[in-house]
Amino acid sequence: MPLKQQDNSVFDNFELRLNENSKKFLRETAKWAFILSILGFILTGLFLLIAIFFIVMYAALNSNTNPFGARGMSVEFVSIVYFVLAILYFFPVMYLYRFSRRMKAALAEKNTSDLTAAFKSLKSHYKFIGITVLSVIGLYALIFVFAIIANAAGI
Repeated sequence: MPLKQQDNSVFDNFELRLNENSKKFLRETAKWAFILSILGFILTGLFLLIAIFFIVMYAALNSNTNPFGARGMSVEFVSIVYFVLAILYFFPVMYLYRFSRRMKAALAEKNTSDLTAAFKSLKSHYKFIGITVLSVIGLYALIFVFAIIANAAGI
């Protein structure tokens, strides 16, 4: 049975306290988040290097040979895709990094505002991931619908 609005006043002065196990779990989570964020930054850098590599090498070769031509793609298109992936990957990694640093500071200094900021970064991380996943699912659904229409039309 859901609480009525007036019943919520009981919880207005409620303060959540972390026991030692909770602190230990959060400390370990912050460490793993830090490791994953560093790996994410490295991967983001590799995506950028690949994008730059394709553009520079294609320009340096100054030839009409396109290694992606058999698949109907240009070198510029592949470079842009890697650049966009690097940008999209950067934001959730940055939020994860902020979570790890702020959580570590909050637990070390017993600072509630750092704890709040850490959880805000974690919320932003999951919100970004959720929106991205929902967008991809929506894109797949559109592709599926258009494929069915194209098949029915005999295209």
